[in-house]
Amino acid sequence: MKRIVVACCLAAACAACSDRGTGPGRSATAAPPPAAAAATPLPPQAREYRSDHYAIFSAATPAQTVRVATAVEALYRAYGEFFALPPAPADTRLRLILYRDRAQFSAFNTSMPWAEAYYRTPYCHAYFDQDSDSPYHWMLHEATHQLHAERAGYARAKWINEGVASYFGASRFDGARLRPGTIDPGAYPIWWLPDLALSGSLERDLRSGLLIPLRQLIDNSGPPIGGRHLNVYYIEYWSLSHFLFHYDGGRYAAAYRRLLRGRGTLAEFERELGPVHAIQAQWYAYLLEKRAEVADGGALAEATPVRR
Repeated sequence: MKRIVVACCLAAACAACSDRGTGPGRSATAAPPPAAAAATPLPPQAREYRSDHYAIFSAATPAQTVRVATAVEALYRAYGEFFALPPAPADTRLRLILYRDRAQFSAFNTSMPWAEAYYRTPYCHAYFDQDSDSPYHWMLHEATHQLHAERAGYARAKWINEGVASYFGASRFDGARLRPGTIDPGAYPIWWLPDLALSGSLERDLRSGLLIPLRQLIDNSGPPIGGRHLNVYYIEYWSLSHFLFHYDGGRYAAAYRRLLRGRGTLAEFERELGPVHAIQAQWYAYLLEKRAEVADGGALAEATPVRR
């Protein structure tokens, strides 16, 4: 069942999500885009809403916009605490475009045809996913990419970038708090995890092509992303980051944090963590464990605290 939240209940947590000073439930005129991003078209009747750290150009309803703003503000706080980032300069807001629905997003999509959302400086593009119990999860994923690039300046390696974005985007959001690493089964790519027909044998699943070897995931030499491989890629991106942050009480967390500051190459991976084939065996067992947890459908336990 979808969670239904009244806009006024979230307005306070949104830090005055407003439309140039008007409340989120009032009518307002569309705000002009920033000059530096004037070439990016906004959806019809988009209004500008502001929270503490975001300017959201939204064609969704005010109540939906408040829900997204509350979620990305929770992400901003959780990400900053997780990586111990210094405060950003005052009055510098990150920019989001929130489309009314998937159809409107598709009409404006200039990324890959299969994309549900994307980040292209200076905007995150996503829609309010009213068919999901986590209707803001696409925006959380893209806003993590944005924080990665514009606030933290971490490695641009695809496996790291997509892995960390999936890690935060698929974390549970409770009220006004995002709990990094606690798995939300209603978010992508987690909802595909129970359908991944793992055999229990790593060698068999690699031979059959069911999984992409971690070596190929890290050096970006695997099959083209998309089609039958798309969900496998994102499950592996997510699970590898979750594994590196939480496996065995956070055994690899400090090394992974160092990787974030580098280039994320295979050589760096093996220097920090050890031979990729050994890590792959541990990761596969961890993936089986998380798949079983999600398939059980129960509330998942808190993630193991991450070692700093």
